[in-house]
Amino acid sequence: MLTILCVSSYEKGHDFMKQAKEEGCRVLLLTSKSLEGANWPREAIDEIYYIPDRNKDWNMKDVIYGVSYLARTEIIDRIVALDDFDVERVASLREHLRIGGMGDTTARYFRDKLAMRMRAYEVGIPVPEFQHILNYEKIHEFVKTVPFPYMVKARLLAGSYGMKKVHNEQELWDRINFLGDEQSFYLMERFVPGNIYHVDSIVYNYEVKFSCVSKYGTPPFEVAHQGRVFTSKTLNQDAPEFAKLSELNAHLLKYLGLKQGVSHSEYIQSSEDGKFYFLETSARVGGANLSVLVEAATGINLWREWAKIEILNGEKDYHLPPTKNNFAGIVTSLAKQQWPDMSVFNDPEVYWKLNKEYHAGIIVASESEARRDELVDNYTKRFYEQFFATAKMGEKPTD
Repeated sequence: MLTILCVSSYEKGHDFMKQAKEEGCRVLLLTSKSLEGANWPREAIDEIYYIPDRNKDWNMKDVIYGVSYLARTEIIDRIVALDDFDVERVASLREHLRIGGMGDTTARYFRDKLAMRMRAYEVGIPVPEFQHILNYEKIHEFVKTVPFPYMVKARLLAGSYGMKKVHNEQELWDRINFLGDEQSFYLMERFVPGNIYHVDSIVYNYEVKFSCVSKYGTPPFEVAHQGRVFTSKTLNQDAPEFAKLSELNAHLLKYLGLKQGVSHSEYIQSSEDGKFYFLETSARVGGANLSVLVEAATGINLWREWAKIEILNGEKDYHLPPTKNNFAGIVTSLAKQQWPDMSVFNDPEVYWKLNKEYHAGIIVASESEARRDELVDNYTKRFYEQFFATAKMGEKPTD
């Protein structure tokens, strides 16, 4: 019997663990002590182990000691990071226990925004001009040659956390000085205006077996920092952007070294020159319920396919299940009500509704792209009218 240790500092990956259990695996979960009361799929988990945490921060020595102690009585065959913040932890565990899978060097390409940009640039993938916030002389040279505004980004935080847009040199140095000794954990890059896309992929033996390309409505940075309703819509497979981004993404993942698993990558199409630029990638399922969006459009459950791939481990052929070709869209927002009444959204195309305090969310799916667009536009307007609330985003995630 194969034993898989799942590591997650956030509550996610239910379908991964369910699939692994259905495949006959022994499933172990290592998670934060603060999530002891979370609604984990306990019927699919053989044992749960907890790490003391403060705002999801784990002491890596505790993790290594704990898992090494566990390995005295458990033969651990696979270790899987279910959340972005656990990718490096799991890579370190694999290196320490000498268990196969992504190690420290490759994991860096999927967590460190500086490392992934440098590698993408090296292999000819367009990226906005960027500079590590490290050497002041190089920063001054960057300012002389690259026009503002810039995005100042944390190298190791996920999503829009730690990002700040600066419009001139004074704002840049104010931000750098604010960061203090944390400066070297940040980078700066030219802000490129345009539409942002995400590509959600399944990779097996370095080959992309599946890709779903989608386009955000309001850019995630604006949603997070300025307060907006979040939307995304899957692209028509006949759209020229679909082919271009699928090709670009396959090139990227190959050269970053993703052998097997899933990936969520983001690109921007510049409104100035029409080119696609790489923004960031990851070796995990996309957050913000985007995996449900993918499933609504294609019928592919990324969590379950990921579990199958981890079990196969490149040793047997992987076969993608039959896919659908629907058009799906997601609309989500913070809500002013504790439990928003979503019952009024009852069109037959409704695929999924979010059930979370102070949040409203819905996914629609249709065989008609025009009908999908009509529903997303209509629901977005109604979300603003009925539910919309905003809250200031912190520097780091807390839950």
